[in-house]
Amino acid sequence: MKQSTLASAVAAAVLATSLSTQAQVSNGFISDSSLNLGLRNFYLNQDQRSGNPGFSRQEEWGQGFVLQFQSGWVDTGAVKLGVDALGQYGVRLDGGGTAGKPGITRSPGQLFPLDSDGSAVSEFGRVDLIGKLQVAETRVDLGMLRPRLPVLTINDGRLLPQTFRGGQLVSRDIEGLTLQAGQIERVSARASTNYENMGIAGASAAARVNQFRFAGGDYQVNENLTTSYYFGQLQDFYRQHFLGAQHRTALGAGSLSTDLRFFDSNAYGANRSETAGYGAKVDNRAISAMFTYSQAGHSFGLGRQHLSGKTAFPFINNGDGATAYLITDSQIGKFLRAEQRTWVAEYGYNFAEVGIPGLRASGKYLRGDNVRGQPSGQDKEWERDLRVDYTVQQGVMKNLGFSLRHASLRSSVPSQRDVDETRVYVTYSFALR
Repeated sequence: MKQSTLASAVAAAVLATSLSTQAQVSNGFISDSSLNLGLRNFYLNQDQRSGNPGFSRQEEWGQGFVLQFQSGWVDTGAVKLGVDALGQYGVRLDGGGTAGKPGITRSPGQLFPLDSDGSAVSEFGRVDLIGKLQVAETRVDLGMLRPRLPVLTINDGRLLPQTFRGGQLVSRDIEGLTLQAGQIERVSARASTNYENMGIAGASAAARVNQFRFAGGDYQVNENLTTSYYFGQLQDFYRQHFLGAQHRTALGAGSLSTDLRFFDSNAYGANRSETAGYGAKVDNRAISAMFTYSQAGHSFGLGRQHLSGKTAFPFINNGDGATAYLITDSQIGKFLRAEQRTWVAEYGYNFAEVGIPGLRASGKYLRGDNVRGQPSGQDKEWERDLRVDYTVQQGVMKNLGFSLRHASLRSSVPSQRDVDETRVYVTYSFALR
């Protein structure tokens, strides 16, 4: 924990460069490589407005570093080979107090791992390697993965991003068709140095497994329409099918985008047998439609999501931050409870239309009801998200970014606290090579 993993990542990248040069197998391995450093300064203030967990707020502040080395290819004739590396390092600037301490008003745990005394560690991080192989337009990655699929997508909402370990194949050999398949074996949370097995909400740590398999693809029917199908299976928990379509067409002086999604999720293995520790027996269907009209810098969105079945929408979730590929996945809530029905309204504006490129603002409102519970269908909740982003467009500080986000969640669901949350991001990235 106390060692500088950022320095280790730099050393790994330098070592890879040195070894490949000495072996005289560069063939583009070095000449086409890149080394980039991303900086993220992040402040989080979460005000718990209801309930009594022993504290009323979580407030933390940190500096994150993400160093990414991407090699070029070694062309052996039949295949191309390469090695990438990712180093992540987080530094505590304000740890948010001590968890479990009597009389506390705030508690840590959102941005940093906790030490043995319940306080946030002063630094943390990890280094990952990725071996890559390519034949024609088919590529295989082994090691650290950052998938962005309907059945599994990383969460990058804190100081450092969530990552996975496993293998993934991506093929674009057929024009207009992208095929993907793979297996995930471990996950590392946003505030963790370790990789661990996977589960779903409500499952015990002992029940977590090391096998998530997925396959599917996207087909671009034409320049305006893309269709998708994906399958995911988490061993001993659930099987999930996804169908999606995204369409864009001109409408009046602007354009209309349509995003349709359908998930069918059912119990599998030990969860199907309702074995203790594996959570409630998965039974969920989720269907949604989102329509967004854009014109002259303005965008107006309206969507509806309808969940059916006896349980909430399932996805890999160890309780330490994860993303569900739903139109309702928002800054605080996800609106994925059993039988929940949710309206989504969004508005955004790009100030480049009035001569301020790089400045954007948006607002989002969600209202969900009909939550399955006791009595069924009477629990409701809503969330309001506001966001302003600005990225410097030119000069010495080009690519310096600022993001201010505020969200409020109010809920009558017994297990959900009312929350007000503010986030401030300051980001910057630049090439070292």
